[in-house]
Amino acid sequence: MARNTKSQWDFGELFPPETTRRVFTVSELTTKVRRLLEKEIGSVWVTGEVSNLRAQSSGHLYFTLKDAEAQLPCVLFRSEPVAHRQALQDGQRVVLQGDLTVYEPRGQYQLIVRAVELHGVGALQIAFERLKQKLQAEGLFAAERKRPLPQYPRRLGLVTSPTGAAIRDVLHVIGRRQPALEIVLAPCRVQGDGAAAEIATAIRLLNQWSQTAEPSRRLDLILVTRGGGSLEDLWAFNEEIVARAIFESALPVVSAVGHEIDFTISDFVADVRAATPSAAAELITEGAFASRRFVAETAAYLRHMVEDRLEREAEHVGDLRRRLVRLHPRRLVEEQWQHLDELQTALRRAVRRESRERVVAWQNLQRRLLQVHPAAVVLRGGQSLRDGGRRLRDQARHRLQETHGRVATVEARLRLLAPDSVLARGYSITMDAATGRVLRDAGDVRVGQRLRTRLRRGEVQSVADR
Repeated sequence: MARNTKSQWDFGELFPPETTRRVFTVSELTTKVRRLLEKEIGSVWVTGEVSNLRAQSSGHLYFTLKDAEAQLPCVLFRSEPVAHRQALQDGQRVVLQGDLTVYEPRGQYQLIVRAVELHGVGALQIAFERLKQKLQAEGLFAAERKRPLPQYPRRLGLVTSPTGAAIRDVLHVIGRRQPALEIVLAPCRVQGDGAAAEIATAIRLLNQWSQTAEPSRRLDLILVTRGGGSLEDLWAFNEEIVARAIFESALPVVSAVGHEIDFTISDFVADVRAATPSAAAELITEGAFASRRFVAETAAYLRHMVEDRLEREAEHVGDLRRRLVRLHPRRLVEEQWQHLDELQTALRRAVRRESRERVVAWQNLQRRLLQVHPAAVVLRGGQSLRDGGRRLRDQARHRLQETHGRVATVEARLRLLAPDSVLARGYSITMDAATGRVLRDAGDVRVGQRLRTRLRRGEVQSVADR
């Protein structure tokens, strides 16, 4: 076989043939990426926090779904029938289902949203509000169906966990305020899966037991309770099955779930809502506790009643004595004498008043007569004439002074405007010597023209040379 030999001058092919390559336009590459995303990923579920939410006038919603390390542009079109659309708010954690694609005009990938679900507590809150509105529309919260609690309960049905803090608080308060109150416990779980069904079963079980028991052993009311916790911990009391069981209970139901700030569906359906388990126990035992105080205070109350009755009777006897004194014949005669004295005093007062009025009327008539007497009329006329002459002289003098002032003002203004005043300030007046015409423009002066210039004192003759 012949062997190819190369010399030191054999450098190979200096200009190799052009390599075959595919060059994409931006549009082609973007379209290829979009098709690849839609084919390989397509519809997905993704969770994150909503940010940069903006609503266009067209009704479409644009926002960014982000977590601690990345973000994803999203769009929800107006025509898309999506539940919880109003729940999309900045900062809200959501779970979205949609189609992953590329928006080619900007070359960015985005999620076209097809479904929205709230994440965590937000989802529970939406479910809470939805069930609340549903049950309220059915009348489960109506005030007219609320029943009053018995004032002196003898037997209480308790629905709670036998190992929780709530039962210890309830037993402590009842033992302190009404130890004789009997408690029938229907134990159940108060959180976790299946807890709502156990709570509803316990409420129905207590109702059935009370209906079949002897009248002396029947329950007076039911307390449904548990201690505080998060919304997830208290969620069993927000289930519809528990609300229905409370609504169907033949016995009044007290709901005490969580702390003062916690509200559950069972609180709205129950006949009475207590802020805490301890507050519920105090509310249930209020009648007996108040009665115990009443019994302890009965002796003092009775003594006070007797003393008060004796005081009223003493006042009544005093009134009768005073009435007897007033109705005695001698008292009547004395009152008549006193009345006669008052009439006599009133008569004297009326005579004096009438006399004074007559004197005043006579004096008024005398003054009126003096006013119309001829001498008085002449006297008043003379005085009026003298007063008129004095006022006329004063007015004439005042007018004369005003006229002198105006003349002096006009004279001063004329002096200011007179030519002599202008000449006195250093100005001069140049005139044609032949005609006496005042010259105001240098262009009107001819060479050789004789001029006459008037100064403040005297005149100057001159001849124009240019």
